[in-house]
Amino acid sequence: MNIQFPDKLQCLFEPKRYKILYGGRGGAKSWGIARALLILGAQKPLRILCAREVQKSIKQSVHTLLSDQIKMLGLSQFYEILATEIRGRNGTSISFSGLASHTVESIKSFEGCDICWVEEAKNVSNYSWKILIPTIRKEGSEIWISFNPELEDDPTYQRFVADPPTSSFVIDISWKDNPWFTDVMREEKDDLFRKNPVEYENVWEGKCKESVDGAIFANELRQATQEQRITRVAPQAGIPINTYWDLGQSDATAIWFIQIVGLEFRVLDYYQASGHKMAHYIDVLASKDYNYGEHYLPHDADHEQLAAQSTIKQQLLKAVQNNSSLGKSVHVVPRIPKKALGIDAARAIFPQCLFDREKTADGLQCLRHYAYKKDPETGKTGKEPEHDDWSHGSDAFLCFAQHYKRPVIRPKPTYQAPVSFWAQ
Repeated sequence: MNIQFPDKLQCLFEPKRYKILYGGRGGAKSWGIARALLILGAQKPLRILCAREVQKSIKQSVHTLLSDQIKMLGLSQFYEILATEIRGRNGTSISFSGLASHTVESIKSFEGCDICWVEEAKNVSNYSWKILIPTIRKEGSEIWISFNPELEDDPTYQRFVADPPTSSFVIDISWKDNPWFTDVMREEKDDLFRKNPVEYENVWEGKCKESVDGAIFANELRQATQEQRITRVAPQAGIPINTYWDLGQSDATAIWFIQIVGLEFRVLDYYQASGHKMAHYIDVLASKDYNYGEHYLPHDADHEQLAAQSTIKQQLLKAVQNNSSLGKSVHVVPRIPKKALGIDAARAIFPQCLFDREKTADGLQCLRHYAYKKDPETGKTGKEPEHDDWSHGSDAFLCFAQHYKRPVIRPKPTYQAPVSFWAQ
């Protein structure tokens, strides 16, 4: 097939364990990868996995992109496009999956993959990389990674750009490298440069931001870094470790593991996953082999779960009662009327926190991306936090802060009519 590619994308046809394409908008990264995969899959039978951190439906995958490219390349007679899979006449198969919903055991079904493409990889957690990379282990297998960078501290940027693996192509590609860059996109690029040069550098040139727009804990995290409070932290023997949660079913469940040593909060570990029942998280607690003390759940832990016919609190409490190694008791942190009070509580306890750099990397990623909502029309930052992939870990941290720094909720003053002089 005689199909043109940008010069920087020729590496996709050369063998290498990791192929990392990163940079700004308009660089044809996804477009080029999709075409390369389809061409390689037509040349010989390949098992290809297209992954991303969260995929709640096939619409959130690159299924549509690949389907469109099949038609554009004239390969409709070769590839059969199914609802959740794409198959080639030679035995090539292309599947799609989210990483956040997998465990070490469940992801083993992808062991035979020849190529794994991780799209929008800036959102992939450290935990997901740890279970994915050893799984793609077939001789000659490759992992392709594409993303637009956001923060330099994000796990994907640190793992694959700041300190890339030995066997890797690391390609910085942007609109300048795209020979088919359209006039419409050029106009959008120039408009953003004129209105917001700082945002332009991130969006179009692929430069990392210092912090996300509207970042809630930017100053606190910057101070923690300067004071070297994001480092290696070991638990102190003889002192129990407490857990603090945010709960989700279709969304993620997040857990912080924190040890209180005098006036110091040792933030030792973090875990987040989605699509699992409570039994999974109880197994996670047991697997960590910590000396547990108390478990603190958010207010909705008292809501009855129809599938289990018991509340989350009741399920965790039963596990604790049946296994003394899981801790002493379970508590529910009362709901507060305003999220701003929880944020204030978190800011108050931040200077006392010492974070383990590696084990809490995914939780720190949530805190760095936790931001106030932005009005899509005006671009102005609001007063309420965004509810997104980052809010679950942040809300679990607020659960911790609210427990140790209880917000003061002052009653509204009642109006008292002045006393009339003539009534005296």
